Amino acid sequence: MSRVLDAAADAARGVRPARSEPPRPRRGRRRAPGDAGGAGASALVFVGPALFLIGVFFLLPVLAAFLLSFTDFDIYAVADLRNTRFVGLRNYVELLRAPLFWTALKNTFYFALVGGPLTIAASLGAALLLNHRLVRLKSLFRTVYFLPFVTTLVAVAVVWRYLYHARYGLLNYGLGLLGLGPVDWLGDPRWAMPAIILMATWKNFGYNMLIFIAGLQAIPESLYEAARIDGAGAWQRFRHITLPQLGPTTFFVCVITMIGYLQLFVEPYVMTAGGPLRSTTSLVLFMYEEGFRWWRMGMAAAIAVVLFVIILLATLVQFRFRPEERP
Repeated sequence: MSRVLDAAADAARGVRPARSEPPRPRRGRRRAPGDAGGAGASALVFVGPALFLIGVFFLLPVLAAFLLSFTDFDIYAVADLRNTRFVGLRNYVELLRAPLFWTALKNTFYFALVGGPLTIAASLGAALLLNHRLVRLKSLFRTVYFLPFVTTLVAVAVVWRYLYHARYGLLNYGLGLLGLGPVDWLGDPRWAMPAIILMATWKNFGYNMLIFIAGLQAIPESLYEAARIDGAGAWQRFRHITLPQLGPTTFFVCVITMIGYLQLFVEPYVMTAGGPLRSTTSLVLFMYEEGFRWWRMGMAAAIAVVLFVIILLATLVQFRFRPEERP
């Protein structure tokens, strides 16, 4: 009670009460050596299920395919595993001696080296158009351009097969209006692979377009304003600002496009069945035929290993020339 009266008297005289210092925080105790192990165990509990699924559905099949490539596993071994024999490198030697392997390898590189840059160029062009400030209904156009990517590839291939029809196809109808003769798009060895490349470009450019749009929106507008003040034109701004700033984005798009195009399978399988004259047979289609048509699982596994090495080397080469990120 006396403390309350003293405080009231001090307030009447205009004396401010002294501030009490806040209690100092206590120093935390040092971690015991066992605490780190507890944190690691907790992290393992959360990460463990994902690692288990990756090991069961990815690592084990990859290891099994690698071991299978050194055997003569075929349809007889499915009934009795004792029919499987270890053959060493015989599958790889036969593969390198097979003319069809080199044809499939050439077709795969043709598709990847021509279709990949064409898809990336179409994606970048569409992204630049949709990112322009004067374009309206951007969301609508992005949706329309992205729809082919989320559409089932088999359905797209069937529709394009009718578009390429030699007599009733829409493309040949357009050529007839221009006074040109019809083209056997899928029956002529010269036109079969370009036709598949055109369809794959239309199918896949929408996904890369969205990635490029995200990269363009991350470029500071101040860079373009400074370039305009200095008198730089549209081409100079694109060459010296847009392309360098899109370096990491372009690198990512190139890697995923290359990996996907080296695994060409559905397009030739549905549209041409590998023909005509094996002009559209890819490595994956060749692997499918060896494994599920002729039941030579060991040879199919060897093709899969070779394709894995090719994709790995191509990815490492692209990482070697990866552009540096710019501020």
